Amino acid sequence: MIPIESIFTFVVASALLSIAPGPDNIFVLTQSALYGKISGVLVTLGLCTGLVVHTTAVALGVAAIFQTSVVAFTILKLAGAVYLFYLAWQAFSASTERIEGHVSTIRSSGALYRRGIIMNITNPKVSIFFLAFLPQFASPENGALAPQIFLLGAVFIGVALVIFSAIAVLAGTLGSWLNSSPKAQVYLNRIAGSVFCALALKLATSNAHAE
Repeated sequence: MIPIESIFTFVVASALLSIAPGPDNIFVLTQSALYGKISGVLVTLGLCTGLVVHTTAVALGVAAIFQTSVVAFTILKLAGAVYLFYLAWQAFSASTERIEGHVSTIRSSGALYRRGIIMNITNPKVSIFFLAFLPQFASPENGALAPQIFLLGAVFIGVALVIFSAIAVLAGTLGSWLNSSPKAQVYLNRIAGSVFCALALKLATSNAHAE
């Protein structure tokens, strides 16, 4: 059993890492601001589902290939970069939409959920991060490592779910303002598109051992 002190430290670290600006919470923020808080929560659920995949990979030792296989890392990072460029293209080409309540007017719930999953699991940086982060709080002295990794992964997912959902709820309150200012939607889409382009370029030019 992992000591409670280690769990507490892990929760604090997970919260700080979840709050730090990154492609996931930026995506939740922009989707929520443009299409309502429910859209942001659905994306968050998709992202957290993707984290289950990464947790499993670390627990079973699969994620190690991203540190030892340049080919595997390159394939997955390019897939992630292509997807980010696709999101950028959608943002740049999006027209202004009236935001009705908390429901996305241009995407189904399933599509939003799947988008979160794809964006998360196609980013090899998440696997590498989990591979470096989770085992630091596990120890053979506390029992089998795999159950500890699964527990830590579940805690991280819970923390990320709470923080990202909070981001979605707060950003969603901007909906009425965006309805009254169509230009604001255009500017926010352009900003989001620029951010996604920058993230895609950074991911595509990263190397397997980059932080």
